[in-house]
Amino acid sequence: MHLGIEGRKAIVCASSRGLGLGTAKALAEAGCDLVINGRNEQRLDQIASELAAQHNISVIPVAADISSPEGQQAVLKACPNPDILVNNNGGPPRKDFKELDRQAIQDGVIQNMITPIELIKAVIDGMAERRFGRIVNITSMSVKMPIEGLDLSSGARAGLTAFLAGVCRQYAQHNVTINNVLPGKFDTDRLKGGFERQAEQTGITIEEAKRLSSEEIPARRLGNPEEFGKACAFMCSAHAGYITGQNLLLDGGLYPSAF
Repeated sequence: MHLGIEGRKAIVCASSRGLGLGTAKALAEAGCDLVINGRNEQRLDQIASELAAQHNISVIPVAADISSPEGQQAVLKACPNPDILVNNNGGPPRKDFKELDRQAIQDGVIQNMITPIELIKAVIDGMAERRFGRIVNITSMSVKMPIEGLDLSSGARAGLTAFLAGVCRQYAQHNVTINNVLPGKFDTDRLKGGFERQAEQTGITIEEAKRLSSEEIPARRLGNPEEFGKACAFMCSAHAGYITGQNLLLDGGLYPSAF
C-alpha cells in the first residue's frame, strides 16, 4: 500500500535496534526523511548510511539519551518541524516492586511517560499549524495485561496512555493524530535477555526458553520487528487520519479479549 507520506519528516526515538529500528526502516521505505536516535553513535551512523543509500532519503543520526533534556534538544534541533513523531524508549529492568526505591520509580516515569509528553508538547502545535501530524507511542501489551516484575514500566506507560486520551481529541480537528502501538512478545534483544535469565534460572537452553514462550502465543511464534514497523508506519500514514486515541495491540492473540 502506498502510504502517502513520502517527503514527510519523521523523528523515531530509540531507533538503533529492535522495534524502533523496524519502524525507522518502514518509514524509510515509505519515503520519509528521518532523524534516528540511540546511544551507540557508530551503530547509528551505519544505519543512517544504509537507509539513506537504499531509499534515497535524508537520514540524520543523533546519538543521545532521549530521556535527557539535552538529548531531546539535540533531536529537535536536527528536526525542528517533524510531521511524524514516534516515541520509543527502553523500559525499566524487570524487578519486584518492593525493590523499587523513589529514584528508580522517578526514573521509570521519566523514561516512559514524561519524555514522550515533553516531545509531544514541543512538536504538536507546529503539526496543527501545518495541518498534518502523526504521533505514535510505542508502549506495551503490559498496559492491558500486567506482567510480573514490569509494574513500573506498565504503570508509566498506562499513565502516558491516560494522559494523552484527552489531548488527542483536542487536535483531531487539525489532522493531528495520537495513537499507541502495544507490542507483545517480539524477537528483540530485550526479550532475548529474558530468555537468558529464564535459561539460567531453570537450566534449560535459551532456544528452549524461546520455544516455550512461543507456545503460549496463539500465533505460535514471536513477532518480528519488521512487521511491527509496517503496522506502526500505517498509523503514521495519510490513510490513518481518522484514527486517534487508539491502542493497537500486536501480540499474536496473546491477550484474550473480545474488546
